[in-house]
Amino acid sequence: MASDQTTARILHDVGAAAWFGGSLMGAVGLHGASGALSSSEDRVRVADVGWKAWQPWKLAAILAHVVGSIALLWGNKGRLTTQRGAMAVNVAKTGVFAAALGADVYAAVLGRRIGDDQPVPVDSAVEPAAETPEGPAATQRQLQVVQWVVPVLTGLNIALASKMGEQQRPTNLVSGLVERFDPRR
Repeated sequence: MASDQTTARILHDVGAAAWFGGSLMGAVGLHGASGALSSSEDRVRVADVGWKAWQPWKLAAILAHVVGSIALLWGNKGRLTTQRGAMAVNVAKTGVFAAALGADVYAAVLGRRIGDDQPVPVDSAVEPAAETPEGPAATQRQLQVVQWVVPVLTGLNIALASKMGEQQRPTNLVSGLVERFDPRR
């Protein structure tokens, strides 16, 4: 890409936003609504159907984010190596992305285990009932936590991208370069 990285920024930002929004909606909306169903067997089944419908869109969002990230990284490689603090934020953002991806995969594995354990009585897709056997109940309790880790990490990924954008403002860019090459530091 030339100096205009609009397409890369769109892919990066919209991909991250869709991933964040989908994970948050799943934790709040889909899992929350599953408890409102009258049939205990339907509570997990409906959540599973919802997550399966979202899966291709989530993968497209993650792919768009990755493609945008790579393009932005390539377009900013000079700045990342010369501006003080730019590489550190980039490394942190990459680590947060990897952790979010790992948490998302782990959540999917837990969700699959819960689905495979059906039919068992549950209060919602992520909340065991008093009658839920211990194995499936333990898996549900793990997913109760992990379902929040994904939106927290994807939100942090977006926040770090905002920080990186601020580093590109002319005043921050100049001061970052001056600090980098200041012999007194």
